[in-house]
Amino acid sequence: MIELTRLRLFIAAAEHGGYAEAARALYTSHSTVSRAVSALEKELGVALLVRSNRLLGLTPAGELLLHEGKTLLAAADSLCEKVKEQT
Repeated sequence: MIELTRLRLFIAAAEHGGYAEAARALYTSHSTVSRAVSALEKELGVALLVRSNRLLGLTPAGELLLHEGKTLLAAADSLCEKVKEQT
């Protein structure tokens, strides 16, 4: 099962075009983002990113995870808000 934190870090790396840029945007370390993406790739058994020098590109699997992952995170965030409203 995909951990939401790893998914958030992957999406940030994909949207920012690199680990360092994603790390700065999320106030975390480059290695945290890199490890999270590597763990996702290992868990899913597919490459998600095409690495070249400093820029990252998405594989077809990465494109799918980016698109569907955004939807999943939005649903998770919405659920959290709805639960909080019940108190």
